[in-house]
Amino acid sequence: MVGRDAILAEARETLTAGTSVLLEGDAGIGKTAVWRALVDDARQRDWLVLTCAPTETEAALPFAALADLIRPLRDLVPALPPPQRAAADAVLLADYPEEDVDERAIGAATRSLLERAAADTPAPMLVAMDDAPWLDQPSERAIRFALRRLAPRPLALVACRTGRAAPTTAALDLDEAHRVALAPLGAGPLHQIIRERLGRTLSRSMLDRIARDAGGNPLVAIELARAVLRLPQPPGPGDDLPVATSMRDLVAGATRALPAPSREAVRLAALLTVPTVGDLVAAGVAAGDLDPAEEAGLLTVLGANIAFTHPVYASAVRAGVPAATRRRLRRMLAAAVADPDERARQLAQCTEAPDAPVAAELAAAAQRQRARGAPAVAADLYERAAELAPPGPDADRWRLAAVRCRFDCGDYAAAGTAADAAAAQLTGDARAEALLLRAMVAWAADDLRGALDSADASLALVDPGGELAGRIHAHLSMFQDTPERGRAHALAAISLLSEDGADRALLCAALLNLFFHEVRAGIARTDLLDRALRLEDGRPSWLSGTVPAIWWKGVDDHDRARARLHELLAYAAGLGDEPWQHEVLTHLGESELLAGRFTAAGGHIAAARELGEMLGTGLTGETWLAGTLDAYRGELDAAEEVATAGLAKGRASGDPWCVRIHLQLAGFTHLSRGRPADAAAAYGELATLLGTLGVVEPVTQRFEPDWIEACVGAGDLDTAREVLARLTARHERLPRPWTTLGLARSRVLLDTATGTDPLPALAALELARAQVPADVLPVDRARCLLVAGMAHRRGRRKREARTALETAAAEFTALGAAAFAERTRAELARTVGRTISATELTPTESRVARLAAEGQTNRAIADALFISPKTVEANLARAYRKLGITNRAQLAVAMTRMPAR
Repeated sequence: MVGRDAILAEARETLTAGTSVLLEGDAGIGKTAVWRALVDDARQRDWLVLTCAPTETEAALPFAALADLIRPLRDLVPALPPPQRAAADAVLLADYPEEDVDERAIGAATRSLLERAAADTPAPMLVAMDDAPWLDQPSERAIRFALRRLAPRPLALVACRTGRAAPTTAALDLDEAHRVALAPLGAGPLHQIIRERLGRTLSRSMLDRIARDAGGNPLVAIELARAVLRLPQPPGPGDDLPVATSMRDLVAGATRALPAPSREAVRLAALLTVPTVGDLVAAGVAAGDLDPAEEAGLLTVLGANIAFTHPVYASAVRAGVPAATRRRLRRMLAAAVADPDERARQLAQCTEAPDAPVAAELAAAAQRQRARGAPAVAADLYERAAELAPPGPDADRWRLAAVRCRFDCGDYAAAGTAADAAAAQLTGDARAEALLLRAMVAWAADDLRGALDSADASLALVDPGGELAGRIHAHLSMFQDTPERGRAHALAAISLLSEDGADRALLCAALLNLFFHEVRAGIARTDLLDRALRLEDGRPSWLSGTVPAIWWKGVDDHDRARARLHELLAYAAGLGDEPWQHEVLTHLGESELLAGRFTAAGGHIAAARELGEMLGTGLTGETWLAGTLDAYRGELDAAEEVATAGLAKGRASGDPWCVRIHLQLAGFTHLSRGRPADAAAAYGELATLLGTLGVVEPVTQRFEPDWIEACVGAGDLDTAREVLARLTARHERLPRPWTTLGLARSRVLLDTATGTDPLPALAALELARAQVPADVLPVDRARCLLVAGMAHRRGRRKREARTALETAAAEFTALGAAAFAERTRAELARTVGRTISATELTPTESRVARLAAEGQTNRAIADALFISPKTVEANLARAYRKLGITNRAQLAVAMTRMPAR
């Protein structure tokens, strides 16, 4: 390294301090030399260093950079999940995939390899990329995917040309990297560089002039010196140096000085993605034709490989080749190269007129890239194949394949544009396929109206009894929110699709959608669910894979719902399918909310929100879940804000699902704030909307007990009776733990409000609580106690009221349901006729503490007081806090000082 000691020291100290480094400078300024020196330094310090150094031509070679980067980690590949293992093998070309590799699995595999490598070494990890703007697109996408999701992120050392740093930092999330700009070199350092490269020395005055004209750029200085040395005699003090407006001119001069065969060999090498001696010999280059170029310092030959001394040389040579000559040379290479993908790249750029055989070769290359997990590259090849193919089925098929590839790589804007263009160009079934793809793009982009319109238009074009119609119906069964329409589409799909072949997954989805829509219409045919689960055969459908979990959480089988969702999450993570992971996380959040596991729910909701923000998708579902969790925890201002914003959004967009979920949140928030009339109005609007849509059973929307409570609180007993009849019908249609508890609670409320003797209803409520295990619906069970306590208080059964309310308060507190805990404490204060001090033990806390002080276990205390062990733990924790102690030994002392109660 000449003249770069300060730069090296600065960059080394920055990396050692834990900050990434971005090397910037003009082409030829010496970035690569500094980058290599820093990489060598890190390796000498036993850091884990992963490198790639792409070139301009390699930008067309899928996964070239990523393969270089992860090759040192290949020993970790066998331990990856199967989809990621296949993806990594495809990148490393260790094994050609039997099935198409999902590009998202490649990103996930990259992340997993980096995570495991970091976990296996205590030393820092350095991801070093030279000339990062030349990363091939599939590599860039996979590396960006991995780096954005690693915590903590590995250090990065990236070199890029001045003016190209902004897109690089944005793509690789290096905005916080420390920028190190390489300054021009003076005559002294340039003297050493020129002497080393050219083996010649120049006078000091000539070096000063070269340094000035080269702007201190070492590569430009080398070429200026080379041009000076080619002159018959050195320029005099008053003579100009060889004029060059660009590096291209300088390299063109150096190339012109070569013998004609050598010049052609250099051009052929520059046009190859990865130049090799074998390919050039096959193209007619003699073995000695490269010697003059190597002697001139333009390139080096190492065994079978050829490398330009600097990437700028290759790009300058390519830029200097006339267009007609370039096409001729590419035809020569296409006829000579051994690699079919390289042949396809050459043919794509030298073929102008329609050519069916060439189009077929390009399509075959596209399929290979698609199989390797490079759908964006495959899309370009498919589109070029369609352009070169004569009109007909092949061209139509390749045009549609290009749209599917755009969709597969998550570029929904490009996929939508391509689908629209294909639909405008195609006719018949091909046009229907394009419109179905357009519908899928709209669905993925949260455009439900667009999805329905495109799918309906697609269906109108096809034979109603054909397989394509079945596929369209299967998608429409998912797009439809109205049970009757969704059911009709699902039935049509099931009648047209077969269990064998490529449509098996769609048939499975149609069965699940039929089951779901029939449940919403009031019919629960679990035979449909069983058949769909058998058809899955370990590969759930992304279309409707969450339906079983929605059903199980709707009937309070939370363990089964949780297990299904975790399986789906692991499956989606193995594929690297983050939109699917996002969907599953929201369902997990709701499932844990219904189960009263608020800490777990909060974790899933936060993960879903973070992933949604990263993906740039709508955050409606997880925002609503977060608002619902806030309401349970007593953060009612935040919950009401979410409900208000969600209702405005849903009404403005005409999205009935968005309106439904936020009406339920609004009703619950109003009820928790003590505004029963507002809550009753929200629940009434929700019921009307469901009726308009034909939804008899809204599955996980269980609002009738709260609606009854709101009507009772507002004095609207007639509506409360009507809603009770509605809830009774739901229970008779499908008894579930939540309907069991909801009916018992509601009858106690109505009997108390109407002056009917509530004791029979209270007995039924106690029986209902006993029927539902404590870990199934803990919040609902505690709410039953709250209602029982209120009923006993109004019946002047003070002891029973206090026992019920104390137990309810303890259960709510243990669950973290602050809104209900606060309400229960208020009822308890009214019952005992005084406000309970924040430091005074409640009767239950006192009884638990005394038994604990006597040495009884939590289980024994729970059995003695007829409460759960979790309630015992919660009461003990509060007793410790109020008494200012931390263990049972201290409790025994403290209780001797407490008066008996």
